[in-house]
Amino acid sequence: MRSIWKGAIGFGLVNIPVNLYSATENSSLNLDMLDKKDHSRIHFKRVNDAGKEVSWANIVKGYDLNGSYVILDDKDFEKASPEKTQMIQINEFAKLSDINPMLFETPYYLEPRTEGKKAYVLLRDAITKSGKLGIGSFVLRNKEHLCALTTHNEVMLLYILRFPQEIRDVSEIKIPAAKNSAAELKMAMALIDNLTPVKFKVDKYKDTYTEALLKIIQQKKKGVKRPAAKMKVVHNRTTNDLVSQLKASLGGKSKTTSHKKAS
Repeated sequence: MRSIWKGAIGFGLVNIPVNLYSATENSSLNLDMLDKKDHSRIHFKRVNDAGKEVSWANIVKGYDLNGSYVILDDKDFEKASPEKTQMIQINEFAKLSDINPMLFETPYYLEPRTEGKKAYVLLRDAITKSGKLGIGSFVLRNKEHLCALTTHNEVMLLYILRFPQEIRDVSEIKIPAAKNSAAELKMAMALIDNLTPVKFKVDKYKDTYTEALLKIIQQKKKGVKRPAAKMKVVHNRTTNDLVSQLKASLGGKSKTTSHKKAS
């Protein structure tokens, strides 16, 4: 892996030099855009308002201030907050339950550099034992990010968090005013319990869509034609009797129940 940021974690007066790596990768197939006529690849060019192509070397960033652009370079971004461009500063610690799950965005791995290994292990073990998250901020790609530090096995993880003001207000979402009967709620709770394994294992979930799409691509290459897939009916729309529907759902989940008992 290639690091995308180099800096340090600020933990009190202790600085821990680290490298930052992306912890995720896209599992989707890399599809090219092609011309329908001859299947030649589509390319995108960076052009100015006059339609002239511009190379990366001649592209700068600017802010429209009262109808006139002010051009910014890397040093200007560093001047805005020089300490944050090189430092992940932990400001406080919080319980996971105190953070809105909607704030979590992107995970990254943190690797200690040679001079910071001992302090890295100390902070990692302390965070693990406390069960808390270190909350701080840093600058990545010329943008300040709120972040949370936690651990996974032997590695420290950094999660970029959304700022609270980035979460949209729910006032425009239309919520039904319907009320559930005691029987409906009891049956729904029974179905939840029935679908709850003794131990949840997320590893069993795979990106089957990508696998299926790749299989279609391979078959299409060989000239194999597949019939159009029909969507299975999983919900009976002919009745509003939720209790009957939930009972039917429970009846079809005996496999899950036996799995729980076997575990």
